[in-house]
Amino acid sequence: MQTVLIVIHLMVVIALVAVVLLQRSEGGALGIGGGGGFMTGRGQANALTRATAILGAIFFITSVSLTVLANWGRAPTSVLDRVAPGPSAPAPGGDLLDQLKRIDQRAPVAPAAPEPPRP
Repeated sequence: MQTVLIVIHLMVVIALVAVVLLQRSEGGALGIGGGGGFMTGRGQANALTRATAILGAIFFITSVSLTVLANWGRAPTSVLDRVAPGPSAPAPGGDLLDQLKRIDQRAPVAPAAPEPPRP
C-alpha cells in the first residue's frame, strides 16, 4: 500500500512542477519570462490555476497519508521511558577519573633520552 502511495505521490509531484513551470510569469524580473506561450488568454490562467490547486491538494493528502501509514504500527513511546530511574551507579572499575589513573599507572615509562654532550 505504501509503495503505491509513494508512486502516486511522485507522479503528482512531477505534474505539479510541470504545471507551475507552464504558468505565465507575472513578475517580469529584468524583463525575462512573459512572451508567447503554449496556451494564451484567460483560459490558460484558469486551467493552470485550477490544475495547480487540485494537484496541491492531492500532494497534501498523499503527504499526510504517507505519514499516517509510516506511523500506523508503531507503539506510542515516551522520552521518559528511556531515562533510567534514579542516579546511575558508577562503572565497576570506578568513575572515569579512577580508570584514567589506573591506565596511567600501568603504562610503562619511557627512559629519558640522554642529553647531548656540550662542547
